[in-house]
Amino acid sequence: MQARATLMMEHRLIARMLSAMQSALAELGSSQRVDHEFVDVAVDFLRTYADRTHHGKEEDILFRELSTRELSAEDRRAMEDLIADHAFARQTTDDLARANEQYRDGDGSALTTIHSQLRTLCDFYPRHIEKEDKLFFPAVRAYFTGEEDRAMLARFWEFDRTMIHEKYALLVDGLEKR
Repeated sequence: MQARATLMMEHRLIARMLSAMQSALAELGSSQRVDHEFVDVAVDFLRTYADRTHHGKEEDILFRELSTRELSAEDRRAMEDLIADHAFARQTTDDLARANEQYRDGDGSALTTIHSQLRTLCDFYPRHIEKEDKLFFPAVRAYFTGEEDRAMLARFWEFDRTMIHEKYALLVDGLEKR
């Protein structure tokens, strides 16, 4: 298996979550209510899986390795655009989390922001995934030998192995700060 296949499989799970978020958007549109617990789960998924786990592998391993290579101007620009995409997704997810907290605290006007941020994320991620799957990953594959690709795949697996420990250490840290 190539390293990029791992990232592409993760995209499929992200797409499934986006489908659930689309359903929440439809419910919000028809009822003018949102299940704040669902939004909490969506935010956790986006922060932990989509961003820290998936984007983490891209930024901390793939992009870092690519930054040591002589990329074409087009590939370097594409990588910079993807990094900016990741920052945009983080900010949008943070905005969604804040609005959900406001809604949970009784601020009905936060529904507008929740709707907007859910819509933004549901529109953003499919385009972002397509850029990576169809354009960037195939283009940058040429910068790695088979052996380097296998080594990167092993680093991806090691990265995943430590994620559960990181997630729950952060959870306990947060609880201790309360």
